[in-house]
Amino acid sequence: MTVLAFLTALLASRYFGRDPDDFLPEQRAVYLAHLTPLLLHIGGGVAATVLGPWQFLPRLRTRHPAVHRLIGRGYLLSVLVTGIGGLAMAPHGLYGPIAPLGFATLAVLLLGTTTAAFVTVRRGAVARHRVWMTRSYALIFAAVTFRLWVSLLPMAGVPFEQAYMSGAWTCSLINLLVADRLTARPTPRRSTREAEAGRAETRAA
Repeated sequence: MTVLAFLTALLASRYFGRDPDDFLPEQRAVYLAHLTPLLLHIGGGVAATVLGPWQFLPRLRTRHPAVHRLIGRGYLLSVLVTGIGGLAMAPHGLYGPIAPLGFATLAVLLLGTTTAAFVTVRRGAVARHRVWMTRSYALIFAAVTFRLWVSLLPMAGVPFEQAYMSGAWTCSLINLLVADRLTARPTPRRSTREAEAGRAETRAA
């Protein structure tokens, strides 16, 4: 997961060069006309994609809670930026209204789950905070899932337009299903580590 996240972030970072040849050909004119929201969306997404995996390290949470909180604040800010940029760019997306509506829904869910993660940790509900953070990062990781989807399906004979429109929705759905599966039944060993991390987070909150 982490390797794919970092590779996707690296790939998306090329947009900061503002070279039109790096833009999706079908969206080149749109991207040039909306560079500010585009770069907000890309910049926030890159930061959140890179920061997210560090929040799931039990050792970091237990031994360095201050670092965990600092990364968490950076992640929250990154999600806010990418969510706002995504909502601004969604109406200008390809293959409307299906794909743009899918991406707008993704942005709303991302902002909602991340807000829930922030509220629950402020209330000391650490277990619920982790569930919501897992969902939040699952939605950030949709950037990876979507790129895999639109790359692999055309290789199987699916037209790019269909792969793009379906991917705008399935990238969120698949990741949320995986996230809920991962948080549904913790193993005994994991439960012990999580309990220790939870006590550290509660003291630090």
